[in-house]
Parts: sequence; C-alpha cells; structure tokens
Amino acid sequence: MDAFEIIRKTMNEFVEVPDDTIQAFISLAEPLISKKRFRKLYPQALAYLAAHKMKMSGLGKTIGTGTIGDTIGLSSVSEGETSVSFSNNQAGNTATDSEFGLTVYGMQYLNLRKRCIVTIVSAGVDYGG
Repeated sequence: MDAFEIIRKTMNEFVEVPDDTIQAFISLAEPLISKKRFRKLYPQALAYLAAHKMKMSGLGKTIGTGTIGDTIGLSSVSEGETSVSFSNNQAGNTATDSEFGLTVYGMQYLNLRKRCIVTIVSAGVDYGG
C-alpha cells in the first residue's frame, strides 16, 4: 500500500477530506523523510506524517469530545465557566519533536522513526578535555 491508501483505509476521520488535499499533504511530507532510512516502512511513515500535518491543520472529523487520538494533548477539561488545559507528555523528545506528541499520528510517526533511525550517542568518550 502507498501512503494515500493507508490514510484512506485506516484513518476514517479523514473520509471527508478531498483526495487532492490528502495528496497535497503527502507531497509536502515527502521531502521531510527518507525512503532509504525507513525502507519498507516508508509508506507508513509518510502516511503518519501527512496525517499528523492534516490533523494539526484542523482537518478530520471529531465527534463529541473526540477519541483518545483527538484528546491526547489535553491535560484537563472543565465544564462550568469552561477551562481547557493542554500538555505535551512527550518526555524525552527534543523541542523539535514535541509537536509530534500533539496527535496520535505524530506519535506513531515518532515511534517508527525511533525504530528505523538510530541516533548517534556519545557516552563515556574522552575528548581530551
């Protein structure tokens, strides 16, 4: 399956989003991730990244208070005199990655990225200082 098919078959909240809009978000996400690094998981990573960007742009259906995927960034909700608090519970992510913690698709993208791309860790190395 390609990224478009993954979005259409598994992400029902985008059912009313036109095909050309989804293709535009996929095209915007393509240069941001590497086919070489993600290998077989590239279409899935591309779909998650495009879906994250769509969700952050306000696309997709939300019914009632939403699902866990819709409310993942909420830390508290009040009803009387309305109060809503948001948080990003992505401990361990850099400031650049914290945006991905705001949607379920962003977190799935990060999970795939962590599995496919090993970061360089320098521990216990004497740099002569």
